[in-house]
Amino acid sequence: MARQARSGQRGITFIGLLFIGGILAVSGVVLAQVVPTLIELQAIHKAAKKAATEGGTVADVRMVFDKAAQIDDIKSIAGKDLTVTKVGDKVVVSFAYQREIHLAGPAWLTLKYEGQTK
Repeated sequence: MARQARSGQRGITFIGLLFIGGILAVSGVVLAQVVPTLIELQAIHKAAKKAATEGGTVADVRMVFDKAAQIDDIKSIAGKDLTVTKVGDKVVVSFAYQREIHLAGPAWLTLKYEGQTK
């Protein structure tokens, strides 16, 4: 018996390649808009920790946070938005906020962030 050579090609079609490329492009655009909010969240955590350790009163904590926010270019939250409590002898700074990212048309991505110092 003679063997027949396979004539079918293997791989991805052009339409499949376009589809995967489109998915990757949209994911990249969304990711490029989300990453700065995550970097800002890290800066907010850092500023809240600094405010909790350096501030003695609620007004001091908010002032220290506002100074750190000005240096780190934090725009999503201000000192007046912080919740300052005392647990034992430690000052605990809590925050919660949300960011909205416009995707296209009526579509928005809402990110809700919250945190507190320990």
